[in-house]
Amino acid sequence: MIRVLIADDQGMVRTGFRVFLSAQPDIEVVGEAADGAQAVERAVALAPDVVLMDVRMPVMDGLEATRRLLSGGGGPKVLILTTFDLDDYVYEALRAGASGFLLKDASAAQLAEAVRVVAAGDALIAPAVTKRLIHEFARLGAPRAPAARRLADLTERETEVLTLVAQAMSNQEIAGTLVVAEQTVKSHVGRVLMKLGLRDRAQAIVYAYETGLVRPGE
Repeated sequence: MIRVLIADDQGMVRTGFRVFLSAQPDIEVVGEAADGAQAVERAVALAPDVVLMDVRMPVMDGLEATRRLLSGGGGPKVLILTTFDLDDYVYEALRAGASGFLLKDASAAQLAEAVRVVAAGDALIAPAVTKRLIHEFARLGAPRAPAARRLADLTERETEVLTLVAQAMSNQEIAGTLVVAEQTVKSHVGRVLMKLGLRDRAQAIVYAYETGLVRPGE
């Protein structure tokens, strides 16, 4: 069972999410939070696998709550949910350590699948979201992360795989591009994340752009 905590300041939204997700055979809603501070407290107490995190909430917004939950390197996976399709939310949410970003107008089936994808350790970043993220890197200009030296620890093939991950390609797409088995790609991605100390593919995309390995427009 995938344990889920729902954090949203609108009671009707929480109820709707709870009713649908609780009907899934592999998902259990273990709690709710009406603001970011409650989300942090209840995530610590309930140890969910995934937190559905709204962005705009009172007391503490979802971005700050995500930073606090994930600052220690552990914590649950965070799936950002918002009605606001804004560049700075996309960028800051992923930099804070979120594993995915989903608009609230997504269908119920898309929400359930998003929870499963994030719980499995994969990133949920739609192509349109990736495009906005790349535009934000282009606006920021030069690479900003100081840890580029860690890229030297990667093999040539791992660097190649990271470059393709940064283009939001799936394992299947990368396998087709490199003409290797999909399981081989999965192994490469796992080693890349381990060597660079990254949580998932979402952080890998941010890392690749912030270190200058990949630049907008390439």
